[in-house]
Amino acid sequence: MPSRKALIRRPSPRLAEGLVTHIERAPVDTELALRQWERYTETLRAHGWETVEVAPADDCPDGVFVEDTVVMFRNVALVGRPGAPSRRPETPGVEAELTGLGCSVHHVREPGTLDGGDVLKTGDTVYVGQGGRTNAAGIQQLRAAFEPLGARVVAVPVRTVLHLKSAVTALPDSTVIGYEPLVDTPSVFPRFLPVPEEPGAHVVLLGGGKLLMAASAPRSAELFARLGYEPVPVDISEYEKLEGCVTCLSVRLRDLPDLRA
Repeated sequence: MPSRKALIRRPSPRLAEGLVTHIERAPVDTELALRQWERYTETLRAHGWETVEVAPADDCPDGVFVEDTVVMFRNVALVGRPGAPSRRPETPGVEAELTGLGCSVHHVREPGTLDGGDVLKTGDTVYVGQGGRTNAAGIQQLRAAFEPLGARVVAVPVRTVLHLKSAVTALPDSTVIGYEPLVDTPSVFPRFLPVPEEPGAHVVLLGGGKLLMAASAPRSAELFARLGYEPVPVDISEYEKLEGCVTCLSVRLRDLPDLRA
């Protein structure tokens, strides 16, 4: 039976030096950030996800945002080539962990760049944001890796936020949610639901209708509850100061066979 695993990487002591592109830099409390990360990972485990900790990358301030290093489709991993050169040393440790989990591993090669935060999957549709961190060559290589597996790849322009998933994620019924002022082309999504707060655009599907989301979006949580979902809020204030959200702190692996079975 397939197991549910989540790749995580503990925050670097240099977290406060992380890149900031579209917002004003604010002081980051690294001790609070570590406690928030521990609570985030505890929440994953409490909802049936086995966490797999990637080797620390203490010299990489943004290494905790592990989702940006790889894109998964079924049991195939496409290791990215981050658009920010300073983030490229983050990928080898993630690749080593995925190889150990039995994934088939592919790579984005130069001149392609691809950040996992630019990729939103709803069923077999893979939306890919093209903007500051992911380029056309990276999208072309993602198509080559995943379309033979049945993926339908849709490129989406990203101009006002760091990554596509900084603006949108999706509910279990594949409705795409987003904070409309930051979504460049809502019409590209067959079903789009605007949310009342920017952090409310980000959810992790825990299973059973439960949505892991930021505690900073209480009105969005109320909206999701009215739709029949169960919000599971976590405080990630220190990561929000670095343009981070709940999705980018883990890589969810839903389709891997349990090698211990």
